[in-house]
Amino acid sequence: MERRFSDADLQAFLRTLTVPVRKPGAALSQVVNEGLDRLPYPGGGSTLQRWRGLASVAATDLSLCKLYEGHTDALAIIAEVQADYAMPADSTWGMWAAEPPQARVHINARTSAKDVRLDGLKAWCSGAKEISHALLTCWDEEGQQQLVAVALQQPGIDVTDQGWNAVGMAATASVEVRFDQARGHLIGPPGAYLSRPGFWQGGAGIGACWFGAAQALGEALRSHCHKRAEPHALAHLGALDTALSCTADSLRAGAAWIDEHPYASAERLVRRLRSQCELAAAQAIEHVGRALGAAPFCRDEKFAQLLADLPVYVRQSHAERDLAAQGERVAEEPEGSWML
Repeated sequence: MERRFSDADLQAFLRTLTVPVRKPGAALSQVVNEGLDRLPYPGGGSTLQRWRGLASVAATDLSLCKLYEGHTDALAIIAEVQADYAMPADSTWGMWAAEPPQARVHINARTSAKDVRLDGLKAWCSGAKEISHALLTCWDEEGQQQLVAVALQQPGIDVTDQGWNAVGMAATASVEVRFDQARGHLIGPPGAYLSRPGFWQGGAGIGACWFGAAQALGEALRSHCHKRAEPHALAHLGALDTALSCTADSLRAGAAWIDEHPYASAERLVRRLRSQCELAAAQAIEHVGRALGAAPFCRDEKFAQLLADLPVYVRQSHAERDLAAQGERVAEEPEGSWML
């Protein structure tokens, strides 16, 4: 699917939304109906435009962004591993790949070469009560990971009220979903989810979402400083400008590298980008909060919601585990790899 809308089209639509978005699933359906979910696929020559779209939605509302990112990720994955899959019209998708030890879905029967029956529990299922379909990871009879497409409105699928008590990102309702002889359709070969180039390319899109929210906080601080020349607030703005500008430059360079090397592993690059976007988000929360004080936390609904949502969304990062994996690779690089 080619990208068939401009950044201006998406921005115009986002301005029509009530922020914070109370029902992100309904908002996502509007996005789909308007054709504003057809982002360029990563590695296709317009990766930066994809990340701009994700960042724009994040700057508007993070609960909508969580569902939008999952939906657009599912579309990109299906196009990458099984482009001939007939996607139902106007469907809205989640991408559910979390697999804690206590929550896994298994194939227990096959009704055709591609059609299966599923049992088990899936955790962290964002938007499960509001979207129509999900692309999820499961495990076959031989212990191989598979991708499977599932229509959520069917017998055998129980969207529970368990597993999500967060105040931030509450509207995503990322609950547990139980499968009992539910029907699914296999997408791509075994192991396709992790082995494809788009796995790491898509992972950078999450960082773009964190960055979009961080720059929205930065804009609140910029607006404040434009109206009032407060030295301490200006110092915070200067520090945040450094963080956001450097992160934006890295995202632009990273998108260009992915487009130039669409079939190469982007793991090292994406780990660095995600770490940098996470750091920028943390700095935005710190600098903006210290500069603006309590008033916007208490009186500005959009600002307060963003400050509640962003720390939860950023915890999709694996923190020190990701940094340790990054450091392991850096330790093997030759001396001087950071030199200009």
